[in-house]
Amino acid sequence: MNFTRWSARLPPIPGTQRRAAARTGLAPDRRPDGSAPGPDRRSDGSVPAARGERQADGDPTPPGVDGLPAREVLDRVPALVALVHGGDHRLAYLNDAYTTAFGARPLGEPARDALPELRELGLLPLLDQVLRSGRPRTLKSRRSPDGRSYTFTCTPVRDPGPGERATAPGGAGVLVFATDVTDHAEAADRLRASERRQRETAVTLQRSLLPQVLEQPDDLRVAATYHPGGTEAAVGGDWYDVITLGGGRTALVIGDVMGRGVRAAAVMGQLRTAVRAYARMDLPPHEILQLLDGLAAEIDANQIATCVYAVHDPNEGRLVYSSAGHLPILVRDETGTVVRADEPTGPPLGTGGWMHASGSVPLAPGSTAVLYTDGLVERRDADLDEGIAALERALAGATGTPQVVCDRLVRSAGVQADHDDDVAVLVLQHPARTGPDRELFRNAALELLGGVEAAPRARAFASGVLASWRFPPELHDAGVLAASELVANSLQHGTPPMRLRLRRTDRRLIVEVTDGDDHLPRRRRAEPADESGRGIAIVATIADHWGARRTPDGGKAVWCEFTLPARRP
Repeated sequence: MNFTRWSARLPPIPGTQRRAAARTGLAPDRRPDGSAPGPDRRSDGSVPAARGERQADGDPTPPGVDGLPAREVLDRVPALVALVHGGDHRLAYLNDAYTTAFGARPLGEPARDALPELRELGLLPLLDQVLRSGRPRTLKSRRSPDGRSYTFTCTPVRDPGPGERATAPGGAGVLVFATDVTDHAEAADRLRASERRQRETAVTLQRSLLPQVLEQPDDLRVAATYHPGGTEAAVGGDWYDVITLGGGRTALVIGDVMGRGVRAAAVMGQLRTAVRAYARMDLPPHEILQLLDGLAAEIDANQIATCVYAVHDPNEGRLVYSSAGHLPILVRDETGTVVRADEPTGPPLGTGGWMHASGSVPLAPGSTAVLYTDGLVERRDADLDEGIAALERALAGATGTPQVVCDRLVRSAGVQADHDDDVAVLVLQHPARTGPDRELFRNAALELLGGVEAAPRARAFASGVLASWRFPPELHDAGVLAASELVANSLQHGTPPMRLRLRRTDRRLIVEVTDGDDHLPRRRRAEPADESGRGIAIVATIADHWGARRTPDGGKAVWCEFTLPARRP
């Protein structure tokens, strides 16, 4: 192989002829008058020398790129250079840098034998592509056997010379140019490792802030799932929670902090803690979101969050909710019909200046409700409504336990390990009780008209109902006493209409009295001479839990709970 002939025909670097012409003030190959350029003449419009200094008369014109000896240049460049030719890529040339890096190689041998490092790096197929297409190709940041990283650029070398025929369709040879990018590769590795550690920290924080075990209400079956985004996506601030409010009522919440990383997870944790604290106040859903809205702005004014807060009361058979910019709740009834709870919806938390409102959606026995974050339905190549509609279709055909429904919805949405966003799903079912299980869930209510006969009627009613439910004597007596004290408190401090409600589940007995006055009672220490103030204290002493809340009609409800003895298997 005559390298002198090859090096003389190496493709010129783009722009070098134009820059040489600019230095001499001439066109690359012709004078303005059309004659061939002379070696030491310039036109009147030539560009001055560097820093404005003109060359002295008689100084020779600097040589152009075409005048440089190619082999001498390639021998001295710090990059690795190799020249191969023919269909089997026989080695024609190696520069000093290549020999220093990998050692001497026999010329004239095929690259698969003479350059084993290229074979290990997978460059031989790339050489075939370059030879066939006649176009350069680049392979970025490959780690070589010597432990260093290189970026390889393979450029076709055409036309081996006059009177000779090319040995391949796209050209006769390939120039391999390798640049050492070890420092850049190591910096990129360190950056990826740092990002991976940060993501792992965020995922750990996120999972630790989510409920480890969901509370399981008496009247609902609940399941939830959380899928962090793929390794290329930073963890977001999705969260969910189930909160037992007492009196048989349950709060369900799901939200999404609009951010990424540890900061979003930290904000999520603060909001979730605040939701649980506000839920203990047993306020309506829209008032809970109103409090959260102000708190979110105080936590971080630059981050906002969407949230749905819903309350289920088994006595009402519906789900009362309020939404702050979140996606609609979906409810499937026992016939398979799916209802979308679209209204009312306010702006996200942290925006301020908005009065949230509560709405409701039926949740009869046999119904299933789904709360979810946008990662389940939002796709970059599709409209959001299309994603919600697809989720509705999936929910219409999803049966089984809440966990089974969760898994089916996630699979139907195509959520995999490399998903580009976090996904949180909360599924709740209000099961239809049948058979012996139905006997464990009973309700009884009495309207109280007031007057001196109201208290005796309430005691007689409670005694009869609890006896029919076959409670043990001590629980029967405690329930009758609690009903008597709550009714007496309502008669003294409340206003009509009044109602006594008894409810049993498989785990507890609930006694509740409602009236038309919104003043909430509180437990206090009664002095020996006081004629009142002992009723709530007695209830708090004999019951496992008690509480009070305002009702949507402007009144209040006071309740207490007794834990039932464990059933024998």
